[in-house]
Amino acid sequence: MINRALTIAGSDSGGGAGIQADLKTFAAFGVHGMSAITSITAQNTEEVTKIMDVSPEIIRAQIRAVANDIGVDAAKTGMLHTSSIINTVASEVKRYEFPLVVDPVMIAKSGSSLLLPQARNVLISKIIPLATVVTPNIPEAEVLSGFKIRSLEDAERAGNKILKMGAEAVVVKGGHMPVENRAIDTLVMKNKTLRVEAQWVKSRVTHGTGCCFSAAITANLAKGKSVEESVRIAKKFVTRAIELGLRIGKGHGPVCSEGASTFKYPEDYRVHRSEQQFCLSDT
Repeated sequence: MINRALTIAGSDSGGGAGIQADLKTFAAFGVHGMSAITSITAQNTEEVTKIMDVSPEIIRAQIRAVANDIGVDAAKTGMLHTSSIINTVASEVKRYEFPLVVDPVMIAKSGSSLLLPQARNVLISKIIPLATVVTPNIPEAEVLSGFKIRSLEDAERAGNKILKMGAEAVVVKGGHMPVENRAIDTLVMKNKTLRVEAQWVKSRVTHGTGCCFSAAITANLAKGKSVEESVRIAKKFVTRAIELGLRIGKGHGPVCSEGASTFKYPEDYRVHRSEQQFCLSDT
């Protein structure tokens, strides 16, 4: 059986972030990707021009449709624009109890708000306690923790504060605060804290980095890997995706998760036709 990962997030019409980035990342790791779209955005490399939220009833139906039939080995959340969307997603995560990566998306790369201010406390109280891993960047970690992050020690302190909100692990991403030309993420868990490093890549081709990173963690959790191993793999993956980023559009181009893939299907997997559908089989 192929592993299955679900993204619960917004749609990016430019294909650089959100559902589109998540599904490309799942595919790069050889994981079957599924989606529950929470909002539809009109978006490109420069700006978000319109947002239309999907009704909570349709969001709930999407999650149940795939969970009841296909099953979910791990899931992630991205853009959860409103309090009602957050409450709906939280109730469904509790219903199915799959491992959950929470990317607390607040601001688009262009600067547009993707989480209403009045919904922040609902995210903290309803979604973060359900998280296997929370993946804030430094600005998001500052909002969640309530203080400025100026050092790696501050990042660790913020991670511990977010951990106390109920998550099992927190990764405070260091891309906004390079140290000696290194991008250093701080992974805080209940029994230990460690730093995951990579070369900092100076680039404007960074649209979708957070989505790519959290989706890579989700894909590896779906494959049965530990939180620590999943984070380390995701760090290498997103670094490579930035290096291979696509110089398209007039603003922040998207990272290239397709090019970053090193996954190869096992040789004993064969694609065959069964009941007029393509599927993977080990026979």
